Amino acid sequence: MKKLLNLIDIKLLKFILVGALNTLIGSAIMFGLYNLAHCSYWGSSAANYIITSVISYFLNKYFTFQDHERGFKPALRFAINVAVCFVLAYGIAEPLCRWLLSSASEKLRDNVSMLVGMCLFSGFNYIGQRLFTFKNTEEKSES
Repeated sequence: MKKLLNLIDIKLLKFILVGALNTLIGSAIMFGLYNLAHCSYWGSSAANYIITSVISYFLNKYFTFQDHERGFKPALRFAINVAVCFVLAYGIAEPLCRWLLSSASEKLRDNVSMLVGMCLFSGFNYIGQRLFTFKNTEEKSES
């Protein structure tokens, strides 16, 4: 329980600020591709997370977590974290919204599912970045 409470600090506020910026950019990409360019649900969602993940990686690495670890390992851990969070978030959101909104149009279900997926992804992503991607920063701050 103490470890979970330790997740609520200034890093969470910084993560939320970075997330707000990413959400604005990602929403424009995802909803634009889906609704205006008529790309698929999964393609639009994936494009959002691939593009904004690059922004998120650098902002969270240097601004949020102040991680100065060099090399390929932090980027690899970040990519794994994003992939796992994406599959989890949209694996939950898509079937849940299809079930809850079964009488709605497919377009409405997909748009709501993308929104719910973004919310789930943000929560999973924060925990993953804090405990997995930039874990070395956490270990150093506890010492």
